[in-house]
Amino acid sequence: MSYQMRLISLIIIDSLIVSFSIYMSHFFLNPYAATFNQMILLSSIILLAGHHIFSYAFGLYRKVWRYASLEELRGIFFVVTLSVLLAGAGQYLVYDSIYQRALIVTWMLHIILIGGVRFAWRYINTYGFNLFPKKVKSPESQNRTLIIGAGSAGRMLARQYKENQGNDFEVIGFIDDDFTLHHLTISGLPVYGSMHDLPKVVEKKGINHIVIAMPSVEKSRIKEIVQQAKAVCQNVQILPMIEDLVLGNVSVNQVRDVSIEDLLGREPVELDIDSISGYIENKTVLVTGAGGSIGSEICRQVCKFNPKKIILLGHGENSIYQIDMELRQNMYDMECEIVPVIGDIQDRERMFEVMEEHQPDVVYHAAAHKHVPLMEYNPKEAVKNNIIGTKNVAEAADASEVHTFVLISSDKAVNPTNVMGATKRVAEMVIQSINEDSHTKFVAVRFGNVLGSRGSVIPLFKKQIANGGPVTVTHPDMTRYFMTIPEASRLVIQAGALAKGGEIFVLDMGEPVKIVDLAKNLIKLSGYDVDEIGIQFTGIRPGEKMYEELLNENEVHPEQIFEKIYIGKVHHINKTYLNKIIKDHLHMSDNEIISHVLNIANAKTGSTQLGQMI
Repeated sequence: MSYQMRLISLIIIDSLIVSFSIYMSHFFLNPYAATFNQMILLSSIILLAGHHIFSYAFGLYRKVWRYASLEELRGIFFVVTLSVLLAGAGQYLVYDSIYQRALIVTWMLHIILIGGVRFAWRYINTYGFNLFPKKVKSPESQNRTLIIGAGSAGRMLARQYKENQGNDFEVIGFIDDDFTLHHLTISGLPVYGSMHDLPKVVEKKGINHIVIAMPSVEKSRIKEIVQQAKAVCQNVQILPMIEDLVLGNVSVNQVRDVSIEDLLGREPVELDIDSISGYIENKTVLVTGAGGSIGSEICRQVCKFNPKKIILLGHGENSIYQIDMELRQNMYDMECEIVPVIGDIQDRERMFEVMEEHQPDVVYHAAAHKHVPLMEYNPKEAVKNNIIGTKNVAEAADASEVHTFVLISSDKAVNPTNVMGATKRVAEMVIQSINEDSHTKFVAVRFGNVLGSRGSVIPLFKKQIANGGPVTVTHPDMTRYFMTIPEASRLVIQAGALAKGGEIFVLDMGEPVKIVDLAKNLIKLSGYDVDEIGIQFTGIRPGEKMYEELLNENEVHPEQIFEKIYIGKVHHINKTYLNKIIKDHLHMSDNEIISHVLNIANAKTGSTQLGQMI
C-alpha cells in the first residue's frame, strides 16, 4: 500500500472512531434522551479536525502499527487530550459553557479505541487470530537462550528473537542484578534473579546459549560477567558496546561472539574531537607502515576526521593495496584523496621525494621492525629500519616543514634488554634531537602490545588452538600490557593533537596481563578446556623481559595530560653522538651493534656519559 493510500485509510478509520466516541459519550450520559444538537455538531467538527491535525503533527500516521509500543501510546494520549481540550475551548467560545462530562467520556473512549485498534493490529501480526497462543515447544537442537540484562537493550533483543528468529532460538528469560525486577515478567519472560543465581538457572532451565545485553555497562564489569557466563555455558555472545551501536538500535544481527578484547576490562577512550579535527580536518596526512596493523588502523581513524588527502606509505605492495581498497570502498562518499605510495623508509632519497611532492601537514611514523627475537638475530636490520629509517623520514619531514610528526614507539624502549627496544629508544632520541632546531613538532608515543596485531601472541595462539595444541607460553609468570588496535590508534591521534614538540607520550595500558591467563581465556573462548589443548612452557627467548615497563622511575610525570595519556620526562641526547652510531654501524659485528645500541639506549644521563660510551 502506498503512503497516500495508507494515510487516507488511517484518516477514514480514525474519523469513524472519533465520531463513534462522540456519539457513545452522549448516549452513555443520556441513553433515553440523546439528541443531535448544534453543540454536538460543533464538538464533532472540532474533535475531528483537531485529531487529524495533532495526529499528523505527532507523527501517528507515520507509525507502523505492527510495532506499536509505548511511544505510540504516548503520542495517542497527547493527540486525544489536545483534541478534547480544543473542543472544550470551542464550546466555551460559542456557547459560553462546556459539556464537561461528555468531553471526559469522549476522551476515555477516544483513547481506548484509537489505542486499542493499533495494539490489536500488532497482536494479530504477532499471534494471528489465536486468542490464547501457546508457547511453541523447542526442538532439542534449538538454542535455549538466557539474556543477561533486562534493560532496554535486553528487552528489544528478546522481542527481536521472538519475531525474527523462528524456532532457532527460544528466549527462556532474563538475569539482572536489579533486585526490584526479580520474580517479575518483562515482555512475557521471567527475570530469574541476579548473576549469583546464574549457575542454577542455567542448569535448571537447560540453557545452552547466553547473550550479554548490557551495552552501557563498564567494561570491567562486562569482563566479570563474561567470565561467570563462560564458566557455566560455552555458547556466550554479547551485544557491542554502546559506542558501536547506532542511534541505540539493537539487533540480533549485532550479537557477536565474546572476544578476547572483552576480557581486557578496559573502558573505551573518549577523544577530544575538536582538538583532533583542528589539526587533521582538510589537511594532508602521511602514514608510514600504512599496511601494518597499527598503521592501517590509524588510516581508518584519520579518515573519520575528513582530511584533504591521506598518503599510504609502505614497503609491501600487497598490504598497501589492501588498505587502499578498503578505504576507497568504505569512504566512497568522502572527498578525501587517497594516495598509495610504495617506498622503503631506508631509502632516504625516496622519503625526501615523497615529502616534497605531497607536502603533508601531519606524519604518523608507524613503519618499524617490532619482533623482539627476530631482531636479536638481525640487529643490523633493526638499526637500519628503526633508527636510520626513522631519521630519514624525520629529516624529510623537517625539510618539508611538516606541522606535526608522531613516532609510534614501544614500551620495550624502556630500560631495553633487546635490540628492538634499544633501536626504538634511539629512534625517540633521533626525533627529539631534530625537534630542538625545527619548526616541526616531533613527538613519540609509547604503548605496549596490541591485541591481534601481526606478530602478536593472539594470532599465534589461535593457530595453535586450531591445530589442536599445545599453546606455547614462554614462562608462567611473564606479563605484558595489552591494548586493542583501535584504542591504541585513537590515542596516537589524540597525542598528536596535544603535541608541543619533544614530548614522549605514554599511553595508560591498564593492568599488566599474564600471558598464561591470556592463553587460558583464549582456549575457553574457542570452546575447549585447557586440559584438551594444553599449555607448554618453552622458556624466555633471547632479548625478552619477564615484565615490561612504560617509563623509567625518573621519567614519570604522575598526572595525566589527557584521559589515558601521560607525558614522560626524558633526557635529550646530542645529535653528534647519534650520528656516530648511524655512521659506524655498518662496520660493526652483530655483537658490537647489540652492545653499542643497548649502551646508548640505556644511558641515564646526558651527552657526557654517552660521549664516553661512544
